[in-house]
Amino acid sequence: MAVETTKSSLKLQGVRLTRQRKILLDLIDKSGKHLDAESLYQLARLQDPKLNRVTVYRTLKMLKVGGLVDELDLMHHSGDQHYYETRMKREHAHIICLRCGKVEEFFGEPLLQIRKQVEEMFGFQILLTRTEIGGYCATCQVQRAQELDEAAVGA
Repeated sequence: MAVETTKSSLKLQGVRLTRQRKILLDLIDKSGKHLDAESLYQLARLQDPKLNRVTVYRTLKMLKVGGLVDELDLMHHSGDQHYYETRMKREHAHIICLRCGKVEEFFGEPLLQIRKQVEEMFGFQILLTRTEIGGYCATCQVQRAQELDEAAVGA
């Protein structure tokens, strides 16, 4: 997400883009990972040791309410953790390995087709979509097969 776009969105909502808010937004947007609040706090403290957890949680809530970030549960792979990503990203699906927790993002025409089909079939105005797909990544499939083979031999 461009910082200018964020600044404009926050300004329209009457919110200043403070240095600490900018640090958090940059981390969410540029980390390449889906970060939870604690991870964001730890990374942000490397840039600003004065930053506290309360600021992180308040900022995440404000950004979520303001429609700038999405809060994701990613199939609750890590329990009740919530992860954050900027909403300005292109629409995509999250592919989550239920074994190792690896998260991939899928961008593609099928998602747009599903959206269009839902809008047409139900006369529905879609504002937000979230798609999560759970399964096993290639590495975990191999490890799981080996474990099942070992268990069968040991039985």
